Amino acid sequence: MTDYIKLIATNKKARFNYQIDAEYEAGIVLVGSEVKSMREGRVSFQDAYADIKNGELFLRQLHVSPYKYAYNANHEALRTRKLLVHRREIKKLSARIREKGYSLVPLKIYFKNDKIKVLLGLGKGKKLYDKRETIKQKDVNRELDRERKKYSSS
Repeated sequence: MTDYIKLIATNKKARFNYQIDAEYEAGIVLVGSEVKSMREGRVSFQDAYADIKNGELFLRQLHVSPYKYAYNANHEALRTRKLLVHRREIKKLSARIREKGYSLVPLKIYFKNDKIKVLLGLGKGKKLYDKRETIKQKDVNRELDRERKKYSSS
C-alpha cells in the first residue's frame, strides 16, 4: 500500500540556518479549525521550534492563521501544539538535544493518509561562514545547470 502524501507547507529557512543530522516524523494534535486552515495552506514556520517538557514533545511558535468561517470556535494562532511520537524516540531526542547546539526544527507539514504529520529535523545551527558557503554552493550549482542546459539543447 502506498502512502498518499500532500504537502501543506515547507520551512525553507530550516536547511539554510541548520545543519540537519536526522529527521523524525510526528503526528500533531489539532482542533478542527486548525485542520481547515491548514488545508488552505495558511501556515507560517517563522520562529517555530519543538521542545521536550515533562516527557512530551511540543511544537511552539507555529503560526496557523484563524479559519475565516469558524467565528466562535476559532483557535489561537500561536498556541503550543502537542506532537505525537513514541516514548523511546522522545528519550533519544531528549539525549541529543542536551548535547551542545542541537535543536528540533519543523521542516515540513503534510497530509499523510488523511492525517497531518510534521517532519522534524534534529540539527545544529550554522555559523555565518557556513551560510555563506551554502550560498556559494547554490550559485555554483545554478551556473553548472545553466551550462548543461545550454549544451544539451544544441
